[in-house]
Amino acid sequence: MNTTKNYSPNFDIEKRKKNEIKFIVFHYTGMKKETDAIKKLTSQGTKVSSHYLIKKNGEILTLVPDLYISWHAGVSFWKNFKSLNKHSLGIEISNPGHEFKYNNFTQKQINSILKLSKFLIKKYKIKSKCILGHSDISPDRKKDPGEKFPWYYLSKKKIGIWHSLNTKKLIKTRNKRITEIQKNHFIKNLYKLGYAKNLNKKNIKYSNLLTSAFQRRFRQELINGIIDEECLIISKNLVKKFE
Repeated sequence: MNTTKNYSPNFDIEKRKKNEIKFIVFHYTGMKKETDAIKKLTSQGTKVSSHYLIKKNGEILTLVPDLYISWHAGVSFWKNFKSLNKHSLGIEISNPGHEFKYNNFTQKQINSILKLSKFLIKKYKIKSKCILGHSDISPDRKKDPGEKFPWYYLSKKKIGIWHSLNTKKLIKTRNKRITEIQKNHFIKNLYKLGYAKNLNKKNIKYSNLLTSAFQRRFRQELINGIIDEECLIISKNLVKKFE
């Protein structure tokens, strides 16, 4: 597909094999100005990059060719994979993010996300359950692409996973308290999905961050880090899809 070439020097020199590409990871740029974000991703010494960047006007930039490893994921985990850079394609979407008045993604951006994702999924045979956000693979560090990212819409276009529950029935369970045993069951469900296990199981802060990451992805109307009945029900439904 046609994209604008704007190559970054930040990538591993050694090429990878086509079948090593297993994931797509979405990000937002998290900077006030789009030009500054592009400059950061394409400047030597910043040690960050991605394979693609989607501008506000929908234009798609190629920053690193697919078969080279870009530096977009950082410290990251998903299922048995550590450091997702080696096995993923990173797509940055221009958006100031949570620190700078987080905006809705533009319709032109969403159209380009759809177009680019479909192309990459077909080319590399990427499974729906392997379409992730940065906060999925680094829940203790990242919030992007955030709760305004159109995960539900994309899932309808066979890009990524969403639950198959009745929304009207589901919302009635929101904020309903559950037992500690049920909360532990929820966390275990997240581990089954692929979220990273925390070595310190008594770390309440990590549990809150993990829950918030899950909510940004699958319960976007309320991000509070609190495990309620709605979160538990969604997690159970998703485990069946991810298996």
